[in-house]
Amino acid sequence: MLLLGAVACNKSNNSLPVQNHLTANVTTDEAADIVAGSISVSSNGVANVANDAAISAASLVSTHAKCGTIRADTISRQSAAGASTTYSYNLTYNYTVACNSDSQPDSLMSSLIYSGSFNGPNLSSSNSGSSIFTVSGLLSTATDFVINGEYKSTGEFKSKVDTTNAGSSNVDIKISALTLKKPGRAIVSGSSTVSVTGTVPKKGAYSYTGTLVFNGDGTATLTINGTVYKIYLATGQRLRG
Repeated sequence: MLLLGAVACNKSNNSLPVQNHLTANVTTDEAADIVAGSISVSSNGVANVANDAAISAASLVSTHAKCGTIRADTISRQSAAGASTTYSYNLTYNYTVACNSDSQPDSLMSSLIYSGSFNGPNLSSSNSGSSIFTVSGLLSTATDFVINGEYKSTGEFKSKVDTTNAGSSNVDIKISALTLKKPGRAIVSGSSTVSVTGTVPKKGAYSYTGTLVFNGDGTATLTINGTVYKIYLATGQRLRG
């Protein structure tokens, strides 16, 4: 009986390191890299999609588009030659002009379906997804474009920091009052809630939630599971603190 008890104890203790390893399969740093890839210009993220919507809004205003005007755009976009982060995406947009109670075009409904891939310093990803944005600020008296909506991505990722971490990723970014200053469309403020989930073969599932604040200086602050990161929107670089 003592021998059986010792064997049972050893089996239990030996299983603990394996269990801990399986539940900690994607670090907060890697989750932050996935978020950075979903928002930065260098990987055709939210910053690009928001800018596309604002450009279309300005174009429709300049052409005096009427209420209910519908426009569709298909874009093939690649990173610039020599870029440190490379990407290639196909995007299909649909836009609809909406009007206020005075029948003045004052907002734009933007929907997107996209697919492609990017290759950055810490992470590579092949993904597809969608976004639904409402862009207000079409009136000439408005000083900003303000975007509310949701951006989603699903696909496969591979970490370059820990090459054993490769698997599926699902990103959901719910955007609140993302503000782009006219006429240059620089992001000056806004916030989001972020969800990152997925699985890594032989390691199991992972799940992270967090918040994202756009700072107005070309960066965003990501807080995920209590860890704070600064993400540079132009490059996708992320730094702790």
